[in-house]
Parts: sequence; structure tokens; C-alpha cells
Amino acid sequence: MDRLTPAQWMVLLALCVLMAWGSAVSAEPLRVLSWGGAYERAQREALFTPFTEQTGTEVEVARYAGGLDELRRAIAAGEAPWDVIDMTRSEAMAACDEGLLQPLPPGLPAPAPDGTSAERDFIPGAIGACALTHTLFATVVAYRPDAFPGRRPSRIADLFDQQRFPGPRALQRTPAVNLEWALLASGVPRQELYRLLSTPRGLSLALTRLDQLDTIHWWEEGEAPVELLAHGQVVMASGYNGRFFDAMVQRGAPIEILWDGQVQEHETWVVPRHARHTQTARDFIRFATSTERLAALARRIPYGPARESAAVRVGRHPVSGVDMRLHIPTHPLNAEHAITKDEAWYARTLTRMNDYFAAWLEARGDDFPAAAGPSAAASQSAAGDTQRQKIP
Repeated sequence: MDRLTPAQWMVLLALCVLMAWGSAVSAEPLRVLSWGGAYERAQREALFTPFTEQTGTEVEVARYAGGLDELRRAIAAGEAPWDVIDMTRSEAMAACDEGLLQPLPPGLPAPAPDGTSAERDFIPGAIGACALTHTLFATVVAYRPDAFPGRRPSRIADLFDQQRFPGPRALQRTPAVNLEWALLASGVPRQELYRLLSTPRGLSLALTRLDQLDTIHWWEEGEAPVELLAHGQVVMASGYNGRFFDAMVQRGAPIEILWDGQVQEHETWVVPRHARHTQTARDFIRFATSTERLAALARRIPYGPARESAAVRVGRHPVSGVDMRLHIPTHPLNAEHAITKDEAWYARTLTRMNDYFAAWLEARGDDFPAAAGPSAAASQSAAGDTQRQKIP
């Protein structure tokens, strides 16, 4: 065999370096930003672990409580610390408009198993320029039945009735949903909510109704209201229907869900600008929004799949045997008095509404420092407990 020339040795060495570099790149994990708790556990079983088994790519999960501030700072610095983010559609729309997200390529979602195109299989509006809806979740009110012997809350107005249903409440520290419920409790029809919230009169009416609650425990992490209810620190709390379900069925927590006034919203996958592994992120989104994976997720946590072919495959929980179809927000029995969140309205007004709400909290005396991180959910909940300050 002829000996290699020095030039050939250089080429061979360069190829070896490139191959080693390529192996190192492919070995890097996919970095996902999601919501933690029972939701993340379901995602691990239905999405993350199967993706690793199929592709060999590990999934590294970080947790957050929503919001765009951290993403804005990362994009301004020129590098996102995540490849994929699980984001509500209203925030995804706002982030897309700000140029914080990468456009998703046409044809990204897979067709249904029977060949039906993704465009026909997904629910209307699911496929966006920068975001792909995977599930529909609901923010609901849950309560402790043992706190109200002889009567049970039956309508969203009962959240604001502390004479008939006394005791502290837990609400998410955000204007979204709280404003809608306050107007509903004031007798405003569902179809008029966002038109009225677009006016100073509507905002004033909603905040005045919220101001009538004496004791509010403000929460940010999704597990916080579950823990507050389970430990008896509050008697009613807003929260995500899947988290309450997990506490009720998996842990036997003494709580029940009030479906009246539930606010339904799209949950989406997005890819931030400056993500290091864009193609792997897109591969994951295609995998995670397939019919099989969406049905597997809904069998573990009761959020409605965004495609029809997955919705008809939702069955029983793999451990408890509970029929998950009865606990999904979009089930006819649960959705009779549901509100569909106007995500386009929130995308347009996100910054203004957040600023307005923060100013109201400060005037109320409820302004407090947020917890230091996602792991501090319990301490944050305690830090957010505030006795109503009567403002003259």
C-alpha cells in the first residue's frame, strides 16, 4: 500500500476532527423549557423519554412560570439557553411579533395515521407562523368541599362571595383570567368580556370586583395553588385543570373542580431565535405533535389534544384507570360555560395589561418580591400570602 503524502495526512486529520466535532454536537441534549410538576412528569413519560429512545438525543428540561422577560434578555444577548419552549399561544403571538421566535417551516407537523393532512387534522388556528398548538388546557377554580358543609360552589361568582363561602382565596398573579372572572361575576355576558376590558370602564369594573376579596394568596408556580388547597391554607384557588386532576386522582387530595367559567387556552411549541439546535428542535416538535404522542400525553394529564385523530384515541389513565375523556376541558359536560381566551387581544395588550395590573397590586398593598426560582414554589406561595389592606 502506498504511503500517504503529507497533504493527504492533513486531509485525513481534518476529516477526523470534523467527525469528532460532529459527534460532540449530536451528543448535546435538546434543551426544553416547560412548566414543571405533574405536567412535566406526564411530558417525560409521553414525549421526552420516547424521543430519546427513538433518536438517542437526551432531553434536558428547565422550568418556568411563563412570561417573556427572560426570553427578551436572552435574545438581546444573542443566545437562547433553550431550543424549544412550551408557551401559551397568547405569549407566543406576542413573542413572534417582537421577533423573539423563529418561524416554523411549512409542513412541519406530521399527517394523521390515515393520511389526513395536518391542516385538516389540527383544530382551527393551531398552526401559526411561529407556534404550533399541541393541547388545550383550562384555568379553573378548585375548592375544598370540607370548607363548605351543606353547600358547594356552583358558579364562578361564588369565587367572589366570601359571605356564603368564607375563607382565603389563591389567584394567579396575572391579569389574565382574573379580569374575565371578575366581569362574569358582575353579570357581564361572555361574548362582551373583551370588548368591555378594552375600555377604562371595563377594567375599573373588573378590578373593583377583585378588590372586594379580603385575603388573596397570589401564586406564580403552577403547583402552588394545588399545595395551598391540599394543606388547607386556602379554600378556593385558581389553577390548571391538569394539576388539580393529578392531586385529586393520584394523591387523593380533598379538592373538587368548578368547571363554570373555565378559561380555555392553546398551549404551543415554539423555537426561540438563536437556538443552538434548530433542526433537532423541529424534529422534536414534529414528534411531540404526532397523533400517537398527543394521545399518550392526554392519557396522563387531561389536556385536550389539538388534533382530531388524537382526541378520539384518548382513553384511560395508564395507572389509575380513570377515563381521561371525562376530565378534559373540551368535554361537552365541562365546556358548557367555558370562555375561550382571546389570545390575539392579550398578545396586543400584554405589556399594557401587565403594567396596569402590577400598579393595581401595588396600590392594594399586594406587591411582593417573586420567589428566587421554580424550586421555591412553596416558599413563594407563603411569601405571596397577603392580608387585604383597606385603602382609603
